[in-house]
Amino acid sequence: MNCKPRRISTMAKNASFSSVFSLFFMFLVLGKFSAMAENTTIPVNVGVVIDSDTWYGKMGLSCISMALSDFYASHSNYKTRLVLHERNSTSDVVVTASAALDLIKNVEVQAIIGPETSMQANFVISLGNKAQVPIISYSATSPSLTSIRSSYFFRAAQNDSSQVKAMSAIIQAFGWREVVAIYVDNEFGEGVIPSLSDALQEVDARIAYRSVISPKATDDQIVAELYKLKEMQTQVFIVHMFADLGSRLFDKAKQIGMMDEGYAWIMTDGMTNSFSYINSSDIENMEGVLGIKTFVPNTKELESFRVRWKSKFQQDNPTVHDVKLDVFGYWAYDAAWALAMAVEKVGAKNFNFQKMNSTSGNSSTDLERFGVSQNGPQLVQALSGTIFKGLSGNFSLLNGQLQSSTFQIVNVIGSGEKLVGYWTPEKGLERKLNLTNTSAYSTSNVSLRSIIWPGDTTSAPKGWQIPTSGKRLKILVPVKQGFSEFVKVTHYPKTNTTIVDGYCISVFEAVKKSLPYDVPYDFYPYEKPNGESAGSYYNDLVNEVFLGNYDAAVGDITIRANRSLYVDFTLPYTESGVSMIVPIKDNKSKNAWVFLKPLTWDLWVTSGCFFIFIGFVVWVLEHRINEDFRGPPHHQIGTSFWFSFSTMVFAHRERVVSNLARFVVIIWCFVVLILTQSYTASLTSLLTVQQLQPTVTDVNLLLKYKDNVAYQPGSFVHGILKDLGFQDENLKPFNTSEELNQLFQNGSRKNGISAAFDETPYMKLFLATYCSKYTMVDPTFKADGFAFVFPKGSPLARDVSRGILNVNEGNKTKVIEDRWFKKQNCADPNSLVSPNSLSLESFWGLFLIAGVASTLALLIFAAMFLYEHKDIFKQLDPEASLWRRFLIMLRIYDNKDLNSFTFKKRELEVNTNFTPSPSVYSDHTEARNVFEEQMRTPSSADLEHAGFSPGASTSRSEMESAIEITERPRTHEIAPGSN
Repeated sequence: MNCKPRRISTMAKNASFSSVFSLFFMFLVLGKFSAMAENTTIPVNVGVVIDSDTWYGKMGLSCISMALSDFYASHSNYKTRLVLHERNSTSDVVVTASAALDLIKNVEVQAIIGPETSMQANFVISLGNKAQVPIISYSATSPSLTSIRSSYFFRAAQNDSSQVKAMSAIIQAFGWREVVAIYVDNEFGEGVIPSLSDALQEVDARIAYRSVISPKATDDQIVAELYKLKEMQTQVFIVHMFADLGSRLFDKAKQIGMMDEGYAWIMTDGMTNSFSYINSSDIENMEGVLGIKTFVPNTKELESFRVRWKSKFQQDNPTVHDVKLDVFGYWAYDAAWALAMAVEKVGAKNFNFQKMNSTSGNSSTDLERFGVSQNGPQLVQALSGTIFKGLSGNFSLLNGQLQSSTFQIVNVIGSGEKLVGYWTPEKGLERKLNLTNTSAYSTSNVSLRSIIWPGDTTSAPKGWQIPTSGKRLKILVPVKQGFSEFVKVTHYPKTNTTIVDGYCISVFEAVKKSLPYDVPYDFYPYEKPNGESAGSYYNDLVNEVFLGNYDAAVGDITIRANRSLYVDFTLPYTESGVSMIVPIKDNKSKNAWVFLKPLTWDLWVTSGCFFIFIGFVVWVLEHRINEDFRGPPHHQIGTSFWFSFSTMVFAHRERVVSNLARFVVIIWCFVVLILTQSYTASLTSLLTVQQLQPTVTDVNLLLKYKDNVAYQPGSFVHGILKDLGFQDENLKPFNTSEELNQLFQNGSRKNGISAAFDETPYMKLFLATYCSKYTMVDPTFKADGFAFVFPKGSPLARDVSRGILNVNEGNKTKVIEDRWFKKQNCADPNSLVSPNSLSLESFWGLFLIAGVASTLALLIFAAMFLYEHKDIFKQLDPEASLWRRFLIMLRIYDNKDLNSFTFKKRELEVNTNFTPSPSVYSDHTEARNVFEEQMRTPSSADLEHAGFSPGASTSRSEMESAIEITERPRTHEIAPGSN
């Protein structure tokens, strides 16, 4: 019984152990399979089309491989893995297209990195667009590829057009106006030219000539093209080609002397970025050349990569030595990195192609058999949004293009290059790169370090020169009948010579001597065999320069806007404008009323009013205290006027005893002094100076009376007169100064003229001979003066303009003018205008001072008077009218101020120095009688007459004052002479 349970227990234990072991084994297997599932990656086929036979292709392939290794080493958890399928393009366009087609059709790649050149990329881009396979090129830089407008093309390199702004900044910095573009005859060379031309136009420069060199050109062909360029004036060359062809070009240029002083060469980054491929001997041929180079910021990551890349490259290519990593290698690395990131963004999908139906055969290059990538659109979107910091800097493909950044400007010296500055889109030229700088955009050569130019010189080339082939400038000069002082052409049949002389010629020769180089030239008169002008003096002559028949035109040629559309003018070397000449007449006044003309009517009226006003003010201030201003009314009025007007000659004899009156008189005498002196000077000028005035001062009067006017035939002045409204029958031509003088003598009534219109230099020359008869008056119409003419874009025009400035700044111009323009002793043209009458505008300040002073004196006097008699004013009947009160105060004012020191002093003098005469006694008796009468007790009638209320409480002194006021007329009756 006991053994049975033990057996059952043993069996249970064995069963339990077996279950645990099975469960453990199951978890172990599941974990292994789970780990295997997690480590599973999705391969993504990517094609690489490069020329693996060249070290350039080997460098790109090694950078792509290292990029993928570095990427997946740092992102080991990513599900996708790029699998590279390399195809050799052998630098052939057809082979490249075939390789790309094979990768798309047979390998079904999801993207293609490459090809290397712009020519190869053209067809490959079309294949990628049809198969929806992104094409990523790190070295196809031609702007022409953008015109394909494929969303499946990504340029992981800078577009060549991004550097044209840097080149135009250099051209502008050194003041060059023309350049010669030398480029290779393929898509790479031609693509940048339109952008370069536009950029140069923005800085007022242009491409004078385009030299196209075939990629397969022989040395003889290159030399022949360079000799053609050497014969041209322009000596600034922009070279855009690959390094191998460019090296041969500079070698031949040095051999024929085009790397000497005076030449300027600029290389695009197509050559400068590839300096590592050029041997040192070829670089030495480029000494003095400037180059645009892509700027790559130096970082620790970049330094580390260079070391690792060099080691790996030598390990993979032991037979290749002295290979240097350049910017194309960085772009290849960044392109592979960006593609790996984009593929991972698309996700772990089954990357496959959708097959297209076709009835064609089984050829591997059948264009109808390859399918369309199902993940192409998502991959394009992922690439467009990929942004990271790569080896070459910030990496982003905006609109399928790597964004342009900073460029270095390098100078080739010896077998190397020297950094002379930077160019950024925001700041322009900079000597040192300063990303935090907030200065304005710079196009000054001061922003660059010193440059060694061809010929081992530090002086910047002027950019052009007269060709050394013996060619002389053909300069056209006008031929005309009159005004030979400007241009004079004289033929000598015996010696078969022609002499060209004149003011314009002398100025041109002086300018030519001021130039820092010699300009050989010959003058060619613009005339027919019979000596007459060969055409219109102005437009036809200028047109000859425009057509290229002549190199320049020198003479009295005016700058006009319509002509500047076809030729270039220098700065003007004469005064500008179109002036009017009219006869002058003596306008001296002969009439009897000339003495009124020095002053205008408003000044006469104002002066008279102020004389009256000042007389009134003095009378008011002196009447109560000065016997000279008292007496009968007519006597007082006469005295006031006499006193005021006598101040004109300072002949007033009346005493002024009031300080206020004295203050007013002092101010007024000062005003009168200035008025009389000004009047005397103006009247003297009117009576003694010869007053010459123009007969006509307004063009509208000539039009109104239909007077005749003169002009030079063939001049643009004729058009101005027609625009003003002159009819053809009123326009009279003249060729010489003598003809013009005769037309003036005849006058409009005798088929002559009343005025003449012409450019200011001609009119001044005419006045130099006839200054006593005519004068120049307004209006002066705008014109730009005489200048020299050159073909459009000629660099000589700028140097001649600078020479004109140098001549004008010295005394050479005056010497030339004295030689050709005779001068007479003529009156100053300003004296031909009659002096203006003196107006109130010139003296209103003086009158304002006198008026304010007089008014202020009156106000002070009135305030003092009212304050002195305030008690009487308060005692007046409140019900009395304002007029009644005014009359009472006026009667008080009319009385003598016996308290004034003047009357007290006089009374004291009479009592002390003289025996009282009967008359004096009579006066005192009268005063006593009046006083006693005033001292009597006033009646009610007297109080009412004085304005007081009968019942009012009034003091005796107030009543006495009132009685004195009311009795004042009676006092006048008793002693009328007491006032």
